[in-house]
Amino acid sequence: MLVQFSVKNFMSFKEKQDFSMEAGIGDENPDNIININESNERVLKTTALYGANASGKTNLIKAFSVAIMMIRLSNNRQPGEKLLQMEPFAFDENTKKEPCEFEFIFYTNNNKYVYGFKADKNKIHEEYLYQYFSAKATRIFERIGENYKFLQADETKLNAIKNQNLENKLFLSTATTWNYEKTRAPYLWFANMIDTYIGGNELNPFSIEAYNNDDANESLKKFTLKLLEEADIIIKDYNIEIEETEMDVRMIMQLKNMNIPSNVITPKTSVIKSITMSHEIIDENGNTKIYNLDLISESSGTKIVFAMALILKEVFEKGKILIIDEIERSLHPSLVEMIIKFFHSIEINKSNAQLIFNTHDTNLLSLDLFRRDQIWFAEKDPKKGATELYPLDDFSVRKTENIQKGYLNGRYGAIPFVAMGDSLWQE
Repeated sequence: MLVQFSVKNFMSFKEKQDFSMEAGIGDENPDNIININESNERVLKTTALYGANASGKTNLIKAFSVAIMMIRLSNNRQPGEKLLQMEPFAFDENTKKEPCEFEFIFYTNNNKYVYGFKADKNKIHEEYLYQYFSAKATRIFERIGENYKFLQADETKLNAIKNQNLENKLFLSTATTWNYEKTRAPYLWFANMIDTYIGGNELNPFSIEAYNNDDANESLKKFTLKLLEEADIIIKDYNIEIEETEMDVRMIMQLKNMNIPSNVITPKTSVIKSITMSHEIIDENGNTKIYNLDLISESSGTKIVFAMALILKEVFEKGKILIIDEIERSLHPSLVEMIIKFFHSIEINKSNAQLIFNTHDTNLLSLDLFRRDQIWFAEKDPKKGATELYPLDDFSVRKTENIQKGYLNGRYGAIPFVAMGDSLWQE
């Protein structure tokens, strides 16, 4: 689970900004908190980020996404390949020449880690991994340029592995590839346990493997239909038709570039041919009829709830971290609130999954739904163009306060100053 994410000199983040999932001292909304028994730490299940347009809300999600994909794709990089995802703060002549910085504090397999790196478009400048075996963090490895420091007991093994690394590759990924056990768990956390969805278009999680597995498909169908029912979308059943098709040269080359062995690449692949939704309709004579409608013809809300079913099922089963840009896109506010409550529910969220999202939906601003430390704001300095992140907990907010009204009245900042528009007609 995620404890904290930090970013510096990336897009609109000039100075270091810490986005924390650590719970404060309040005892309200206890179901919204994950208690880590071994360390007595308390971590939040959800956080919501508010702010005006162009304040940097989506940039935070992009920072998460870029850092994660840097790790996942590291082993695919060729010598000299540019790290084009690195976009330093552009409104300062000094920061444009400096590397971007990212850091994660997280738990996996009951162990606490700190991992971070600094990189520009040409190379990795710094990288480090620490593990907490006690109250004090222990260095697993540190890297500054071409200089490495390792856990003393593993120096011989890691000195051999570092010679396989490149200046544009992350040592976390390289060491795991070469079977270094102490980097395996943190690497797999980045590979499998934290996902981002930006801009709505990426909310397309359909998994051929899930739908081809009869047992998994039946379990998924039950969960999906229940989720649609909870969302008040009356669909009795659905059918997914899968067919095999020939892979074109481009698809084969993409698999080879991902270092997938040629002997496991076949010229055929499975694709979803169609998805039809079954609606049970009662006519004027009281007769029940089933009408099938292609998913393409369904409403945007139905499509998104259907797409989210596979994501949410996996997130809740595995205890993953789900990060979504503009969660309210094409969804009624009540559906968004329903999804948030799923994460807070100890009956549904048994594996302590976490949800991070940004939104403009002020209807969610309620201390009945959230704790004060679960609500965050992004505000951009209009003179410097830099984003600052801060939680509602920074303010003296009473537990009974109407925070929606306070936010709309500008008490917490992070809202646009909208003109009346009269100047548009003035010459």
